[in-house]
Amino acid sequence: MEPERTCTGCRTRAPQSTLERFVVAGDLIVRATAPRLAGRGAYLHPRRRCLDQALKRGALQRALHTTKPVDPDALEGLVFR
Repeated sequence: MEPERTCTGCRTRAPQSTLERFVVAGDLIVRATAPRLAGRGAYLHPRRRCLDQALKRGALQRALHTTKPVDPDALEGLVFR
């Protein structure tokens, strides 16, 4: 059975393989699904609605325990590539 994680955008549980994982590396938020990077991760469906909800609520910053502002354009490029 595959592990489940919660999307920080829509707050629904889903199989880990269907979500993108992000971590803080230095001053940047980077995609960490493959290869799996160490650090506190936040999971997100690769859907615009989930990204918008996570940014609107500040959920990514909270999940990653960072005070650095999230650059929506840079994050959008990571999610939708």
